[in-house]
Amino acid sequence: MNSRHWRVPFLQASRVLEGRNAHPLSGRWALIVLNQPFSRKLFDILWNACEWRVFADGGSNRVRDLLGNEWKSYLPDLITGDLDSIRSDVQQDYTSMDVRVVRDGSLDATDFMKCFDAIKELERRTPQEGDYSVIVLGGLSGRIDQTVHTMSYLYKLRRIRAHVFVATDDDVGWVLDEGEHYISLDRTFLGQTCGLLPVGIESTRLSMKGLQWNWTDHESSLDGDVSTSNWLAADEIWIKTTRPIWWTMSLKLPI
Repeated sequence: MNSRHWRVPFLQASRVLEGRNAHPLSGRWALIVLNQPFSRKLFDILWNACEWRVFADGGSNRVRDLLGNEWKSYLPDLITGDLDSIRSDVQQDYTSMDVRVVRDGSLDATDFMKCFDAIKELERRTPQEGDYSVIVLGGLSGRIDQTVHTMSYLYKLRRIRAHVFVATDDDVGWVLDEGEHYISLDRTFLGQTCGLLPVGIESTRLSMKGLQWNWTDHESSLDGDVSTSNWLAADEIWIKTTRPIWWTMSLKLPI
């Protein structure tokens, strides 16, 4: 059975406290900004963590409105999607600053998926530099169909991309594939609650250590037991699962 080691470097206390002065993380990190609400604090943390950024269609409106007069200091590398949500004034503003705005009219992919396609194309052009770790801003709040799409797409990505995290002002989460997982945490700006969610599978058998309520080879399914509203009890978490699950942790970012 495979084993994976995880860290969440963009939420380390030193980076959060540095705020807008933080430098990009080592390695290749990309940020996808979706069309959902988010705070300036979270946006700054994730923006500064990444070297390459793409706005998904209406995500451009969110950033433009959030930043006000500062928007010119936060220019993405790309805006893409079917462009049915971006306002004309926002598109004109970014175009005037030489930001690439690319319409992808495919009906077989969402704007979220089109952003990933752009990252894949960038990786194909620069294979010597390796793959990107990806942070998705938004995707786990708002409309339930969009939330399920996010969960479904990351489930599919788990075998071909090592690190894809989703962050909102409430949570950070990602998919744990079948096997053992060792998660090292800086809990300074994490909340207490966490969840192990058997979404998209019939059932899994779970074992874990480092939580307030741990299981040993316990069956978990949406039709049975689900470990929601569990508590983080240690900085080192161990999870063993026989099928892929979603792992989520609550955030408590400073105002």
